Amino acid sequence: MGAQSLAVACGALALCLALTAATNPGFVVRITQAGLDYAHEQGIAILEKELARLKLPDLSGDSRVMRVGKVRYELSRLRLRDFYLPHSRITPISNVGLQVSISNAFAELDGDWRVKFLFVRDHGSFDVKVENVYIKISLRLGSDTAGKPTISTSDCSTRISNVRVLFSGKFGWLYNLFHSAIESRFRKILETKVCDLVTKSVHNELQEYIQTLPVTARLDAKTGIDYSLVAPPRATAHSLDADLKGEFYSLAHRSTVPFSPLPLAFPSDHDRMVYFGASSFFFNTASLAYHKAGALVFEITDAQIPKGADLHLNTSMFSAFIPQLEEMYPNMPMKFRLSTPTAPFLTIGPGGISLKPIVDVQAYAILPNSSLAPLFLLSLTGNVSAVINVRSGHIVGSLDVGRYGGEQPLAERGVAGGSGICMAINRWNCSLPWDILHSSTSVPVQDQALSEGFGCRLFPGANDAVLNEHFGCQCPAPSSQCPVR
Repeated sequence: MGAQSLAVACGALALCLALTAATNPGFVVRITQAGLDYAHEQGIAILEKELARLKLPDLSGDSRVMRVGKVRYELSRLRLRDFYLPHSRITPISNVGLQVSISNAFAELDGDWRVKFLFVRDHGSFDVKVENVYIKISLRLGSDTAGKPTISTSDCSTRISNVRVLFSGKFGWLYNLFHSAIESRFRKILETKVCDLVTKSVHNELQEYIQTLPVTARLDAKTGIDYSLVAPPRATAHSLDADLKGEFYSLAHRSTVPFSPLPLAFPSDHDRMVYFGASSFFFNTASLAYHKAGALVFEITDAQIPKGADLHLNTSMFSAFIPQLEEMYPNMPMKFRLSTPTAPFLTIGPGGISLKPIVDVQAYAILPNSSLAPLFLLSLTGNVSAVINVRSGHIVGSLDVGRYGGEQPLAERGVAGGSGICMAINRWNCSLPWDILHSSTSVPVQDQALSEGFGCRLFPGANDAVLNEHFGCQCPAPSSQCPVR
């Protein structure tokens, strides 16, 4: 009884460990049947070239011909001129991977023959036409410990319906009388050789090529992204899903992310070629990586304000809130340094993407010798939301920046009266300096960039009629679906 209880406890512990070790993806890519139909054209073209290089062995044997007797034949220098695959299809197979089906394929061969019967010896050339070739290949997909995909041939079958051999030469009419024996041998050899070639090509070429593909990429001088597989690709009857880590990291020092990706509620649609799903983990690791790298620091000076604007960043303007500014630093230009004390984290919901960043604004007066005199430091909290869409093969979106609310100064350096600017910020919801930034510089530029979009073509030469991506997102509730269209 004690042993049985111990076994149950061990089993429960193993189950808990397995569930704990399971890793949710930060980014998911789904390729549907429509996407596979487009992609398979490239793979079939490669397979045609490989089959055309197929090496066939020499053949020799004996055959009895009526009224002639035993005929000894030798077929050598077999050359496979072409191998055509006019009809093919790649389909996902549940719990396996992919299946490649080829029908009505045909090939053309030629070679040399040599025949001996009675006291006659002859030689010449021959042609072979192989028609109605059917090939079925099952590819098993997986992943290794490094998160790279793996591929292997789990099954292969070849069936040839028709082989025709035509001899030419002085006694070609005679040799054509025993062509059936030779055609049967050709059929068996080709059926075996095709699958041998496929298995060898998948293992020695395709798998080796996949192993050379990187699973991390350097994005810029400060950050990289890890898009390794967290689980083997999942095949269903309608699509192929790849669960990717989707983690940004600092190039200077990569450390463990202090949070884990939540389950990703993915739409069940299969109408489009490619679907993407991104959880908040994907974006928040980017925020964390750029924050650690010191990239979330921005400086604003009067030079960034468009000419002709009524607003200028100088002490004369801000003396309305802090009278001492004009006395201590009369009519001097100012600089604002914006930074985030913590990495801003966003949430994804049916309405799009939203975040509430905390921004520290350090104000300086720029002295005549170009040195900086600190004036005050404010902490601001605001709301930013965005909606992402796909248009004409580009990722596009719109950005809505809410007004910032100011808190009491974290520090007042150099001047007194910082409470006046806090009162103004709380009263006007931070119309200065954020509205200067919002109305004149960065946000319009961002809005324009988002409206123009970023190219996301997955396949060379894909046009808008063919490429119709779809974005998914992580939803607040597991049962909800929130495609960001």
